[in-house]
Amino acid sequence: MRKHTPVLLMAFLIIIDLCMSGLAFFFGYHLRLQTEYENIQPFSAYWSMMIVHSMTVIITFFFYRLYHRARSPSALDQFYAIFGAVSIGTLVSIAVTTIFFKNQVDYPRLMMVYTWLLTFMLTALGRLLHARIQTRLQARGWGEEQILIVGAGEVGRMVLQKIQRTPGLGYRVAGFVDDELDVTEIQGTPILGGVEAIPTLIEEHQINEMIIAMPEATHHEILKIVGKCDRAKVAIKVFPDVFQIMASEVSIAELGGLPLLTVRDVALRGFRLTLKRAVDVVGSVFGLIILSPWMMLVAVLIKFDSEGPVFFSQERMGLDGKQFMMLKFRSMRPNAEHASGAVWTTENDNRRTRLGTFIRKYSIDELPQFVNVLLGEMSLVGPRPERPVFVEEFKQKIPRYMDRHREKAGVTGWAQVNGLRGNTSIIERTKYDLWYIENWSLALDFRIILRTIINILNDRNAY
Repeated sequence: MRKHTPVLLMAFLIIIDLCMSGLAFFFGYHLRLQTEYENIQPFSAYWSMMIVHSMTVIITFFFYRLYHRARSPSALDQFYAIFGAVSIGTLVSIAVTTIFFKNQVDYPRLMMVYTWLLTFMLTALGRLLHARIQTRLQARGWGEEQILIVGAGEVGRMVLQKIQRTPGLGYRVAGFVDDELDVTEIQGTPILGGVEAIPTLIEEHQINEMIIAMPEATHHEILKIVGKCDRAKVAIKVFPDVFQIMASEVSIAELGGLPLLTVRDVALRGFRLTLKRAVDVVGSVFGLIILSPWMMLVAVLIKFDSEGPVFFSQERMGLDGKQFMMLKFRSMRPNAEHASGAVWTTENDNRRTRLGTFIRKYSIDELPQFVNVLLGEMSLVGPRPERPVFVEEFKQKIPRYMDRHREKAGVTGWAQVNGLRGNTSIIERTKYDLWYIENWSLALDFRIILRTIINILNDRNAY
């Protein structure tokens, strides 16, 4: 039974989509009854149209790959895909009913609009419920897949932590493969052998997927590892190498007939800068007005909780490497770095105040940064600003680290909504920041803001 869990879940999802799209048509018909008073045919006359509508939606979902198994799609990504698929599916169903049911029964425009909107809402709701069921089943081992991680270095350990923190993905790490380390296990996960042992390990542990977490490996080494799996039915994923930092996509241009490879472009320039600034001003003013009562309450609580100022300002590096004073609610004891110097905040940091632990967990300490946004020192969305002392260290070690300063620093960012905040990999944050800079769009900013709001309640790296 457990072996067939993925197939059963997929069949269940198709049934849910069929039911929800049919219900949307049914409710659309009855909403039309409430708004139009002329003689309308009974619903029985629309049965065939409802079937056409449901079937075209399902077929469109197949073309949109919404029935391909995806382990970790975000809810917003799902909504975008569902909205597009439902819109196309509804248009196709209207075209089909117009051809095959012409002069048989009317299909008013208002009813089309109701059906379209309700199909989106109900199928999205159905898929959320399905995702909740699937996550709980996978967390209990139903549909579980065995994973082999090649490379037990920093990146390999990060992959392991991601999988362990999200049991709902349905992955179970069988172990690591590494030729260099002489330890037997890492974080409770065994090192099963070297690269030469991969074919045997795949068979012994019934591996479904292999992740090559060796960004420093040469192409020859990666091809050698992939070649070890040529006889096994195993999915292979490769962690991106340093070249992936260069840009999200490579395009070919020419210079007087000479082909050139474009590996870096800047998406945020020209009128887009003005548009982004306008959103920042409106968003920061709106945020300060709406949140001002709560901010005043937090300020009072900070004064009662511990001695010291309400606000904490710290020098950070922003656009073009210029330094500015970033505002936060104080969450630590005064002179917290007097003995330690400039250090990162860690989990269970004893420098935090009692209230500080709470406001850092839910990112309440970041609210005063709306003032920085209003002053033009920061943006609502962008790479998170670092302290100059850390910037000097990172730019010596990480390729293109300073390129993240081509845009304003943000209150939130693409790296943060993907779990890379707190004491996490700077290399990975840099990759996400550069991807954001080179792929900016207003829709992406809104998506990041929405994901930030959703993530506030369950961010494990907020400390």
